[in-house]
Amino acid sequence: MRYSYFPGCTLRTQARNFEVSALATARRLGLELSELTDWQCCGAVFPLTTDNHLPLASPYRSLASAHTRGENLVTMCAGCYNVLKRTNALVRENEEVRVKLGAFVGEEYSGEREVLHFLEVLRDTVGFDALRQMVSQPLEGLSVAAYYGCLLLRPPEDMKFDDPEYPTIMEDFLTTLGASVVDYPYRIECCGAYLAITNETKKGESSRAILKSAASHHASCIITSCPLCQYNLDTEQSRMNSDAEPMPVLYFTQLLALALGLDEESCSFLLHQVDPRPVLAQAGLISRK
Repeated sequence: MRYSYFPGCTLRTQARNFEVSALATARRLGLELSELTDWQCCGAVFPLTTDNHLPLASPYRSLASAHTRGENLVTMCAGCYNVLKRTNALVRENEEVRVKLGAFVGEEYSGEREVLHFLEVLRDTVGFDALRQMVSQPLEGLSVAAYYGCLLLRPPEDMKFDDPEYPTIMEDFLTTLGASVVDYPYRIECCGAYLAITNETKKGESSRAILKSAASHHASCIITSCPLCQYNLDTEQSRMNSDAEPMPVLYFTQLLALALGLDEESCSFLLHQVDPRPVLAQAGLISRK
């Protein structure tokens, strides 16, 4: 079970806790994630212009590198996954784009490989039934709200990650780990995305609605796969005027690490603005400090 691995920029900076926990769990599960050499930023967002294909050169290059290795490409970040998978679909379907990118990058690639999110690997390669057998510390006592956001699911004709209106992969994952799943209506709504940079007020409205919805349905924490979503939801709570307890926003790999019996160092909890350790300690998943 060997894959080429695309880290992306954010997992090497603000979301180091995401990568640390992801790679630790992959090792425990016997998954070999071989990092691409000399990878470049995927571009962060998929370009919508139809007459300029240059922004696709970087994701195309990563796809071609994985193809040269004879491996499918795995990533953790929802943003990287969206760009890489949509580029792969376009290259596979559009000969003009394929020829232009191949000539520019100097490598031929026709979309033969698959772009996989780590959750898909857990479900389809490891298998949730097999994963359940590897859980040494079930997440009992933890009520978790799964937050998908936009990029894993849309546009559905390219992503094909899950049902775009009622996805279940994260909930199935949480059930496998022994957690209680919280069903709430904002789990596929936008967090505000890059409005965090251009319009903080509008971003705050979106993030607050998600946080309040999860809290009103008695979630003790939220999981996500998108570093931008995690940042928006995590940081917005410092500006909320609320008597409610702060809601930890974790990456799904951090809960996986706990369930597999890995230590707290593999989870990097100290990098969160809302410290998740009190909630996890209350559930008996880590020791109280």
